[in-house]
Amino acid sequence: LAFGPMRPVGLIDPRTGRRPFAIVQLRQDDYLGHLFNMVGFQTKMTYPEQRRVFRMIPGLERAEFVRLGSLHRNTFVDSPRLLRPTLQLNARSDLFLAGQMIGVEGYVESAATGLLAAINAARLVNGREPLAAPCETSMGALLAYITNTSRREFQPMNANYGLMPATRNRLRGRDKKMAMGEQALRSLDDWIRRHCIEPPASSMVMTRQSESEIEPL
Repeated sequence: LAFGPMRPVGLIDPRTGRRPFAIVQLRQDDYLGHLFNMVGFQTKMTYPEQRRVFRMIPGLERAEFVRLGSLHRNTFVDSPRLLRPTLQLNARSDLFLAGQMIGVEGYVESAATGLLAAINAARLVNGREPLAAPCETSMGALLAYITNTSRREFQPMNANYGLMPATRNRLRGRDKKMAMGEQALRSLDDWIRRHCIEPPASSMVMTRQSESEIEPL
């Protein structure tokens, strides 16, 4: 957990001037600011045990817990065996799947696959060939990963730079990610032009942003 949701990136303890070992993020969960969500605290502990353990966290000793943590089951299909990169079922080309059920993780990933499925369903209805997203983009790379038939065991995946093809230049760190993002945008623009797809205001000038903001689709 200390390397996950409790990792104190960019946070300094004002009392000591040093970075703490771990932190707990409280995110406002209602309009009035009366409720706060503990980020990343999905758990299978019993409710009484959750109250006991969480009240050991400094500052939460007298907290009132309105909604306690739980885990949800992630059900997904065997995409490498059942699905094409166009999001069509192998057995039925007129049936499209998208979102968490195909083994993508994340809200953006689910929404992006839904958009591609909608584009391809419309193309199929109009007698046009469905499209696979370009592999240089994070969505194209993600769909290539989840439909890769050479994988013995399939598990869900989110979009990340590790799935995307490397650039020609040998770059590292932030410069490498910027180059991969620019490569993805060029590939996406070319894909949109070649297939006459109306661009959803995605053709933007990339500026040097924080790494957390550089997630090209």
